[in-house]
Amino acid sequence: MSSAQETTRSSARSEDTRKVVQAFEALGTDDKLALLYYVYEKMGDSITPAAPTAANPEMAPRLLGAEFYDSSDQDQLAVMRAIVNREDTELSRAYGALTENNQLVVWYAWAVAMGDTVVDMPNDYQSTEAINNTLSQIEGLDFEGQISLLREIVGKMGYSDVKPIPTQAETGKTPSL
Repeated sequence: MSSAQETTRSSARSEDTRKVVQAFEALGTDDKLALLYYVYEKMGDSITPAAPTAANPEMAPRLLGAEFYDSSDQDQLAVMRAIVNREDTELSRAYGALTENNQLVVWYAWAVAMGDTVVDMPNDYQSTEAINNTLSQIEGLDFEGQISLLREIVGKMGYSDVKPIPTQAETGKTPSL
């Protein structure tokens, strides 16, 4: 089985955004987690309200409820890593079934709760040059570019065996009613 998010099509809107997505994809798992934390630490207040009527945190009870928050730090980290790595686990599937806006809310909620009810960054963690460069690229995007980028990134995470519908260009057929 493969992740439905693994696709050659990109919904990123600009070349700059696509470059940042590629830079993000080149990072290791824990560096991706660190970058998401830094993004939400710096820009979280503007990211989450971007689509208030489109996000519905109640759609993610397993990821934003006691099942996740009452887990040990190691178990929480394992869940986050499984989502980032698109592994076929129950919680990665729960994440993969969410809309991109709800996926943004999950990462925002986790970033806000880090060090409290969510595993914190290790005290001795040192950000890498790749993380710093990618974060600078994200900060250099306009607001719409940042949101587009984050939707692209979070939308590629998690596991789903739902396949995207082929486009007309891929099938050579026009849609019919």
